Amino acid sequence: MVEQTVIQEVLRQAMSRGGDFADIFIEYKRVTGIGCEDGKIEHIHSGIENGAGIRVLSNDNTAYGYTNDLSRDGLLEAARIVSHAVSGTKGEMKTPGRQLEPTATFDIKRMPDKVTAAEKVSAVKAAEAAARAVDRDKIKQVIVGYGDVVQKVIIADSNGGYVEDERVRTRLVVQAIAVEGAVLQTGYEAVGSHSGFELLESKHPEAIGTVAAKRAVQMLAAKPAPAGKMAVVLAGEAGGTMVHEACGHSLEADLVQKGLSVYAGKMGQKVAAECVTVVDDASMPDQYGSYRFDDEGVPSRKVTLIEKGVLKDFLYDRITARRDGVEPNGHGRRESYQHKPIPRMGNTYIAAGTEDPQKIIRETGNGLLVTKMGGGQVNTTTGDFVFDVAEGFLITAGQVGPMVRGATLTGNGPAVLNIVEAVGNDLGFTIGTCGKDGQGVPVGDAQPTLRIKELVVGGTGHD
Repeated sequence: MVEQTVIQEVLRQAMSRGGDFADIFIEYKRVTGIGCEDGKIEHIHSGIENGAGIRVLSNDNTAYGYTNDLSRDGLLEAARIVSHAVSGTKGEMKTPGRQLEPTATFDIKRMPDKVTAAEKVSAVKAAEAAARAVDRDKIKQVIVGYGDVVQKVIIADSNGGYVEDERVRTRLVVQAIAVEGAVLQTGYEAVGSHSGFELLESKHPEAIGTVAAKRAVQMLAAKPAPAGKMAVVLAGEAGGTMVHEACGHSLEADLVQKGLSVYAGKMGQKVAAECVTVVDDASMPDQYGSYRFDDEGVPSRKVTLIEKGVLKDFLYDRITARRDGVEPNGHGRRESYQHKPIPRMGNTYIAAGTEDPQKIIRETGNGLLVTKMGGGQVNTTTGDFVFDVAEGFLITAGQVGPMVRGATLTGNGPAVLNIVEAVGNDLGFTIGTCGKDGQGVPVGDAQPTLRIKELVVGGTGHD
């Protein structure tokens, strides 16, 4: 690890020509990935990535540089180069002090880098075999991906902040493809968390493979979804794809400040139904988007963005917080030392309500029940979205009916939040890698069971 005395030198060098704030992000990262396809282990790779990113802020301008040379001379040279991009008044330089205390703690029981490759391969093969066993005639292809990351970071800044942190994440993803005649359907299931290999001791690989394959096989018999406007129930198990895409990005402060968010200028206003509360909490135990500190050294915490329908806050990094005259709230994130931090989500969710999910379905009458969301697109400026439904069922007279395939949901994020009629007492999470400005970061999304009064459902079937 880099000595604190060297870090102090580097920060002083970075601010030698001006700037009112400087920080350094030092990263030591070990990653492992295993891929299995057609019953064969296609690849096992592991690698180490080390480097540092140095940033200087001057008013509203940012100078950023990075290096993979963590020697004293290498870091000072990177800082010298960054300093040449800054001019003006030099801010106060405080010596980075004692370790900041986190608000979250994570209990890692089995460090992934201490688990043998053979044990990891065994888990991948178990998921693959379980998926094929669901239906050996119809399951034609199974793809399994395993990954883990152990990342150690040092974050220090000219305000005296100093953080040493370790982030550990493990995930397993299974995709199964089923074929019957001319019909081909895909089933997908993924698990991941801020935890070690113990994840796969509580969420067994065999169960993950079985769920993915069953979903693919069941979709073969599904009838084409009808098209038209109808009530939609999003089950808690469907995950929070909609809140992440149709709402979450628009609550990131940089997009708000650039006028690229539908929520710009609406602080304190009613933007959703009273039953809707939207939260981002990166301090949650075990979730994939969790962390003790963000990538600027700010402790993670629960941030209530929309409270009972009223817009209360945005997701801030240091720069956007300075512009709005508020404190950063732990959402400056970056993919690696090669990227500067920007406002990003952690674990974004609609808070659970009080209603029984089954009662919500019974009282729906006719509509569509979505139990698994697929991919989609959203325009953060307008809030308009289109999402695929990976698994859905018709609701007829309050009863769950046949499975349908090929459904899409079209609507407007803020408008949808205003027509949520019921909020369940459950909460289901999904995991993902969120892309923005060329960077990908791990996130979690969640929602309870929701009934939306009316959405446009796309499909090729008939009522």
